[in-house]
Amino acid sequence: MIDFRSDTVTRPTQAMRDAMANALVGDDVYGDDPTVNELEAWTAKRHGFEAAIFTSSGTQANLLGLMAHCERGDEYLCGQQAHNYKYEAGGAAVLGSIQPQPIENNPDGSLCFQKLEAAIKADDFHFARTKLLSLENTINGKVLPLSYLVEAREFVNKHNLQLHLDGARVYNAAVALNVDIKEIAQHFDSMTICLSKGLSAPVGSLLLGTKEYIQKARRIRKMLGGGMRQAGILAAAGKLALTEQVSQLTVDHSNAKYLAEQLNTVSGFSVNVEHIQTNIVFARLDSKVDIHTIVQHAQEQDILISAGNPIRFVTHKDIAKQDIDTFVEFLKNEV
Repeated sequence: MIDFRSDTVTRPTQAMRDAMANALVGDDVYGDDPTVNELEAWTAKRHGFEAAIFTSSGTQANLLGLMAHCERGDEYLCGQQAHNYKYEAGGAAVLGSIQPQPIENNPDGSLCFQKLEAAIKADDFHFARTKLLSLENTINGKVLPLSYLVEAREFVNKHNLQLHLDGARVYNAAVALNVDIKEIAQHFDSMTICLSKGLSAPVGSLLLGTKEYIQKARRIRKMLGGGMRQAGILAAAGKLALTEQVSQLTVDHSNAKYLAEQLNTVSGFSVNVEHIQTNIVFARLDSKVDIHTIVQHAQEQDILISAGNPIRFVTHKDIAKQDIDTFVEFLKNEV
Protein backbone atom coordinates (compact mmCIF):
# COMPACT_ATOMS: atom_id res chain seq x y z
CA MET A 1 0.00 0.00 0.00
CA ILE A 2 1.23 3.47 -0.97
CA ASP A 3 -0.67 6.03 1.09
CA PHE A 4 -0.32 9.75 0.34
CA ARG A 5 -3.41 10.87 2.31
CA SER A 6 -1.61 11.94 5.48
CA ASP A 7 1.37 11.27 7.73
CA THR A 8 -1.14 10.05 10.33
CA VAL A 9 -1.03 6.68 8.51
CA THR A 10 2.54 5.96 9.65
CA ARG A 11 2.98 2.72 11.53
CA PRO A 12 5.13 2.30 14.65
CA THR A 13 8.69 1.14 14.18
CA GLN A 14 9.84 -2.24 15.45
CA ALA A 15 11.72 -0.45 18.23
CA MET A 16 8.44 1.18 19.26
CA ARG A 17 6.64 -2.15 19.24
CA ASP A 18 9.35 -3.66 21.43
CA ALA A 19 9.24 -0.71 23.83
CA MET A 20 5.45 -0.94 24.05
CA ALA A 21 5.59 -4.64 24.82
CA ASN A 22 8.10 -4.12 27.61
CA ALA A 23 6.89 -0.82 29.07
CA LEU A 24 6.55 -0.43 32.82
CA VAL A 25 2.96 0.61 33.48
CA GLY A 26 0.63 1.77 36.23
CA ASP A 27 -2.65 3.64 36.52
CA ASP A 28 -2.04 7.04 34.95
CA VAL A 29 -5.22 8.56 36.41
CA TYR A 30 -3.67 7.96 39.83
CA GLY A 31 -0.37 9.30 38.49
CA ASP A 32 1.19 5.86 38.90
CA ASP A 33 2.34 5.08 35.35
CA PRO A 34 6.14 5.48 35.39
CA THR A 35 6.47 5.50 31.61
CA VAL A 36 3.88 8.26 31.17
CA ASN A 37 5.44 10.24 34.02
CA GLU A 38 8.87 9.92 32.49
CA LEU A 39 7.63 11.00 29.04
CA GLU A 40 5.84 14.05 30.44
CA ALA A 41 8.80 15.14 32.58
CA TRP A 42 11.33 14.57 29.80
CA THR A 43 9.21 16.38 27.20
CA ALA A 44 8.63 19.39 29.43
CA LYS A 45 12.35 19.78 30.13
CA ARG A 46 13.35 19.14 26.52
CA HIS A 47 11.10 21.92 25.24
CA GLY A 48 11.68 24.44 28.02
CA PHE A 49 8.35 24.14 29.86
CA GLU A 50 7.50 23.36 33.47
CA ALA A 51 5.10 20.49 32.79
CA ALA A 52 3.40 18.37 30.15
CA ILE A 53 0.40 16.09 29.84
CA PHE A 54 0.01 13.06 27.57
CA THR A 55 -3.27 12.97 25.65
CA SER A 56 -4.98 10.55 23.31
CA SER A 57 -4.96 12.84 20.26
CA GLY A 58 -3.94 16.19 18.86
CA THR A 59 -7.56 17.30 18.85
CA GLN A 60 -7.82 16.56 22.56
CA ALA A 61 -4.52 18.31 23.27
CA ASN A 62 -5.67 21.42 21.41
CA LEU A 63 -9.03 21.39 23.19
CA LEU A 64 -7.37 21.10 26.60
CA GLY A 65 -4.99 23.85 25.57
CA LEU A 66 -7.77 26.25 24.66
CA MET A 67 -9.98 25.38 27.64
CA ALA A 68 -7.11 25.75 30.10
CA HIS A 69 -6.44 29.26 28.80
CA CYS A 70 -10.02 30.46 28.33
CA GLU A 71 -13.19 30.44 30.40
CA ARG A 72 -16.78 30.29 29.16
CA GLY A 73 -17.52 33.41 27.13
CA ASP A 74 -13.88 34.09 26.31
CA GLU A 75 -12.47 34.30 22.80
CA TYR A 76 -9.37 33.12 21.01
CA LEU A 77 -7.84 34.50 17.83
CA CYS A 78 -6.67 32.07 15.17
CA GLY A 79 -6.37 31.58 11.41
CA GLN A 80 -9.21 30.71 9.07
CA GLN A 81 -7.20 27.60 8.15
CA ALA A 82 -6.30 26.71 11.74
CA HIS A 83 -6.87 23.07 12.56
CA ASN A 84 -8.33 23.88 15.98
CA TYR A 85 -10.88 26.15 14.29
CA LYS A 86 -11.70 24.36 11.03
CA TYR A 87 -11.09 20.67 11.55
CA GLU A 88 -11.87 19.83 15.17
CA ALA A 89 -15.68 19.75 15.05
CA GLY A 90 -16.09 23.07 16.83
CA GLY A 91 -14.94 21.53 20.10
CA ALA A 92 -13.79 24.77 21.72
CA ALA A 93 -17.20 26.36 21.11
CA VAL A 94 -19.30 23.27 21.87
CA LEU A 95 -17.44 21.92 24.90
CA GLY A 96 -15.62 24.99 26.19
CA SER A 97 -18.09 27.77 25.27
CA ILE A 98 -15.07 29.56 23.82
CA GLN A 99 -15.67 31.83 20.83
CA PRO A 100 -13.18 31.52 17.96
CA GLN A 101 -12.31 34.70 16.07
CA PRO A 102 -10.73 33.48 12.83
CA ILE A 103 -8.53 35.78 10.75
CA GLU A 104 -7.69 35.11 7.11
CA ASN A 105 -4.32 33.43 6.76
CA ASN A 106 -1.71 35.08 4.57
CA PRO A 107 -0.37 32.95 1.68
CA ASP A 108 2.62 31.97 3.86
CA GLY A 109 0.31 30.77 6.64
CA SER A 110 0.95 33.71 8.95
CA LEU A 111 -1.65 36.09 10.36
CA CYS A 112 -1.56 39.86 9.85
CA PHE A 113 -0.97 41.58 13.18
CA GLN A 114 -2.96 44.63 12.10
CA LYS A 115 -5.98 42.43 11.41
CA LEU A 116 -5.45 40.61 14.69
CA GLU A 117 -5.27 43.88 16.58
CA ALA A 118 -8.49 45.09 14.96
CA ALA A 119 -10.22 41.86 16.05
CA ILE A 120 -9.39 42.23 19.75
CA LYS A 121 -12.56 43.11 21.60
CA ALA A 122 -12.84 46.14 23.86
CA ASP A 123 -13.16 45.54 27.60
CA ASP A 124 -16.95 45.83 27.52
CA PHE A 125 -19.59 43.44 28.84
CA HIS A 126 -21.20 43.37 25.38
CA PHE A 127 -18.25 41.45 23.96
CA ALA A 128 -16.48 38.16 24.44
CA ARG A 129 -13.19 38.62 26.27
CA THR A 130 -10.20 38.16 23.95
CA LYS A 131 -7.72 36.02 25.88
CA LEU A 132 -5.54 34.06 23.49
CA LEU A 133 -3.78 33.97 20.13
CA SER A 134 -3.40 30.48 18.69
CA LEU A 135 -0.89 29.86 15.89
CA GLU A 136 -0.15 26.69 13.93
CA ASN A 137 3.32 25.60 12.82
CA THR A 138 3.56 24.10 10.30
CA ILE A 139 0.32 25.16 8.64
CA ASN A 140 -0.54 23.46 5.36
CA GLY A 141 3.10 22.49 5.17
CA LYS A 142 4.36 26.06 5.51
CA VAL A 143 6.81 27.09 8.23
CA LEU A 144 6.35 30.24 10.29
CA PRO A 145 9.72 32.08 10.38
CA LEU A 146 11.41 32.60 13.72
CA SER A 147 11.23 36.35 13.14
CA TYR A 148 7.44 36.08 12.91
CA LEU A 149 7.31 34.19 16.20
CA VAL A 150 9.27 37.01 17.85
CA GLU A 151 6.69 39.49 16.53
CA ALA A 152 3.86 37.28 17.77
CA ARG A 153 5.35 37.25 21.27
CA GLU A 154 5.67 41.02 21.23
CA PHE A 155 2.08 41.32 19.99
CA VAL A 156 0.55 39.22 22.76
CA ASN A 157 2.67 40.96 25.40
CA LYS A 158 1.43 44.31 24.14
CA HIS A 159 -2.21 43.22 24.29
CA ASN A 160 -2.01 41.10 27.45
CA LEU A 161 -2.89 37.87 25.64
CA GLN A 162 -1.56 34.33 25.97
CA LEU A 163 0.11 32.59 23.01
CA HIS A 164 -0.64 28.96 22.12
CA LEU A 165 1.00 26.84 19.44
CA ASP A 166 -0.75 24.02 17.67
CA GLY A 167 2.51 22.19 17.06
CA ALA A 168 1.11 19.05 15.47
CA ARG A 169 4.01 19.17 12.98
CA VAL A 170 6.29 21.50 14.92
CA TYR A 171 9.23 19.14 14.49
CA ASN A 172 8.79 19.43 10.72
CA ALA A 173 9.14 23.18 11.22
CA ALA A 174 12.28 22.81 13.34
CA VAL A 175 13.87 20.44 10.84
CA ALA A 176 13.03 22.73 7.93
CA LEU A 177 14.52 25.72 9.78
CA ASN A 178 17.49 23.61 10.94
CA VAL A 179 17.07 24.80 14.53
CA ASP A 180 16.62 23.17 17.90
CA ILE A 181 12.98 22.78 18.87
CA LYS A 182 13.46 25.20 21.78
CA GLU A 183 14.06 28.00 19.28
CA ILE A 184 10.37 27.69 18.39
CA ALA A 185 8.95 26.64 21.76
CA GLN A 186 10.48 29.54 23.71
CA HIS A 187 7.98 32.05 22.33
CA PHE A 188 4.82 30.27 23.53
CA ASP A 189 2.91 29.97 26.78
CA SER A 190 1.66 26.55 25.69
CA MET A 191 2.14 24.18 22.79
CA THR A 192 1.05 20.81 21.52
CA ILE A 193 3.14 18.12 19.86
CA CYS A 194 1.61 15.28 17.86
CA LEU A 195 3.48 12.00 18.18
CA SER A 196 1.45 10.01 15.67
CA LYS A 197 2.07 11.89 12.42
CA GLY A 198 5.52 11.90 10.84
CA LEU A 199 7.08 10.88 14.15
CA SER A 200 5.31 7.52 13.75
CA ALA A 201 3.98 6.72 17.22
CA PRO A 202 0.67 4.84 17.03
CA VAL A 203 -1.31 7.15 19.34
CA GLY A 204 -0.89 10.34 21.30
CA SER A 205 -0.08 14.03 21.61
CA LEU A 206 1.37 16.20 24.34
CA LEU A 207 0.34 19.57 25.76
CA LEU A 208 3.04 21.66 27.45
CA GLY A 209 2.84 24.70 29.73
CA THR A 210 3.29 25.84 33.31
CA LYS A 211 2.60 23.47 36.21
CA GLU A 212 -0.57 25.35 37.14
CA TYR A 213 -1.78 25.36 33.53
CA ILE A 214 -1.14 21.64 33.02
CA GLN A 215 -2.87 20.81 36.31
CA LYS A 216 -5.94 22.63 35.02
CA ALA A 217 -5.65 20.76 31.72
CA ARG A 218 -5.43 17.46 33.61
CA ARG A 219 -8.74 18.15 35.33
CA ILE A 220 -10.36 19.04 32.00
CA ARG A 221 -8.92 15.88 30.41
CA LYS A 222 -10.64 13.82 33.10
CA MET A 223 -13.89 15.73 32.52
CA LEU A 224 -13.72 14.93 28.80
CA GLY A 225 -13.14 11.23 29.40
CA GLY A 226 -9.49 11.45 28.46
CA GLY A 227 -8.05 9.82 31.56
CA MET A 228 -6.24 6.63 30.54
CA ARG A 229 -5.07 3.81 32.77
CA GLN A 230 -1.98 1.80 31.76
CA ALA A 231 -1.10 4.39 29.12
CA GLY A 232 2.63 3.71 29.44
CA ILE A 233 2.22 1.21 26.61
CA LEU A 234 1.54 4.20 24.37
CA ALA A 235 3.93 6.62 26.06
CA ALA A 236 6.85 4.26 25.44
CA ALA A 237 6.37 4.67 21.71
CA GLY A 238 5.95 8.42 22.16
CA LYS A 239 9.38 8.78 23.76
CA LEU A 240 10.99 7.02 20.79
CA ALA A 241 9.05 9.26 18.43
CA LEU A 242 10.76 12.29 19.94
CA THR A 243 14.22 10.76 20.25
CA GLU A 244 14.64 8.45 17.25
CA GLN A 245 12.27 9.58 14.52
CA VAL A 246 13.03 13.29 14.11
CA SER A 247 15.82 12.66 11.60
CA GLN A 248 13.34 10.83 9.34
CA LEU A 249 11.57 14.15 8.72
CA THR A 250 14.51 15.35 6.64
CA VAL A 251 13.92 12.42 4.29
CA ASP A 252 10.19 13.15 4.21
CA HIS A 253 10.87 16.77 3.21
CA SER A 254 13.27 15.69 0.47
CA ASN A 255 10.73 13.20 -0.85
CA ALA A 256 8.02 15.86 -0.89
CA LYS A 257 10.13 18.07 -3.12
CA TYR A 258 10.92 15.10 -5.35
CA LEU A 259 7.21 14.28 -5.57
CA ALA A 260 6.45 17.89 -6.53
CA GLU A 261 9.06 17.81 -9.29
CA GLN A 262 7.72 14.51 -10.63
CA LEU A 263 4.08 15.64 -10.55
CA ASN A 264 5.05 18.53 -12.82
CA THR A 265 5.91 15.94 -15.47
CA VAL A 266 2.32 14.67 -15.47
CA SER A 267 -0.12 16.28 -17.90
CA GLY A 268 -2.77 18.29 -16.06
CA PHE A 269 -0.83 18.51 -12.76
CA SER A 270 0.92 21.68 -11.61
CA VAL A 271 2.98 22.24 -8.46
CA ASN A 272 5.01 25.26 -7.41
CA VAL A 273 8.10 23.46 -6.18
CA GLU A 274 9.41 26.62 -4.50
CA HIS A 275 6.46 26.46 -2.09
CA ILE A 276 7.42 23.01 -0.77
CA GLN A 277 8.96 23.56 2.66
CA THR A 278 8.17 20.36 4.52
CA ASN A 279 6.29 17.12 3.77
CA ILE A 280 3.05 18.46 2.27
CA VAL A 281 2.50 19.01 -1.45
CA PHE A 282 -0.47 20.71 -3.08
CA ALA A 283 -1.02 20.09 -6.79
CA ARG A 284 -3.45 22.04 -8.94
CA LEU A 285 -5.33 20.10 -11.57
CA ASP A 286 -6.54 21.10 -15.02
CA SER A 287 -10.26 20.78 -15.64
CA LYS A 288 -9.62 17.79 -17.89
CA VAL A 289 -8.33 15.74 -14.94
CA ASP A 290 -11.06 13.49 -13.49
CA ILE A 291 -9.67 13.21 -9.99
CA HIS A 292 -12.49 11.06 -8.64
CA THR A 293 -11.85 8.39 -11.28
CA ILE A 294 -8.13 8.60 -10.60
CA VAL A 295 -8.72 8.13 -6.86
CA GLN A 296 -10.84 5.05 -7.58
CA HIS A 297 -8.34 3.52 -10.01
CA ALA A 298 -5.46 4.30 -7.68
CA GLN A 299 -7.16 2.46 -4.84
CA GLU A 300 -7.49 -0.57 -7.09
CA GLN A 301 -3.68 -0.44 -7.41
CA ASP A 302 -3.21 -0.13 -3.62
CA ILE A 303 -2.44 3.57 -3.89
CA LEU A 304 -4.40 5.87 -1.59
CA ILE A 305 -4.80 9.58 -2.39
CA SER A 306 -7.28 12.29 -1.44
CA ALA A 307 -9.65 13.95 -3.88
CA GLY A 308 -9.77 17.71 -4.31
CA ASN A 309 -8.37 20.60 -6.30
CA PRO A 310 -5.78 21.41 -5.25
CA ILE A 311 -5.05 17.87 -4.17
CA ARG A 312 -2.92 17.32 -1.06
CA PHE A 313 -0.16 14.74 -0.89
CA VAL A 314 1.75 14.02 2.33
CA THR A 315 5.06 12.18 2.48
CA HIS A 316 6.19 10.15 5.49
CA LYS A 317 8.48 7.31 6.48
CA ASP A 318 6.39 4.71 4.66
CA ILE A 319 6.75 6.59 1.34
CA ALA A 320 10.02 6.02 -0.52
CA LYS A 321 11.21 7.53 -3.80
CA GLN A 322 10.46 4.23 -5.49
CA ASP A 323 6.84 4.58 -4.34
CA ILE A 324 6.72 8.07 -5.81
CA ASP A 325 8.02 6.78 -9.13
CA THR A 326 5.40 4.04 -9.12
CA PHE A 327 2.65 6.54 -8.40
CA VAL A 328 3.77 9.04 -11.05
CA GLU A 329 3.95 6.28 -13.66
CA PHE A 330 0.40 5.29 -12.70
CA LEU A 331 -0.75 8.91 -13.17
CA LYS A 332 0.85 9.19 -16.58
CA ASN A 333 -1.12 6.15 -17.68
CA GLU A 334 -4.34 7.66 -16.32
CA VAL A 335 -4.32 11.18 -17.78
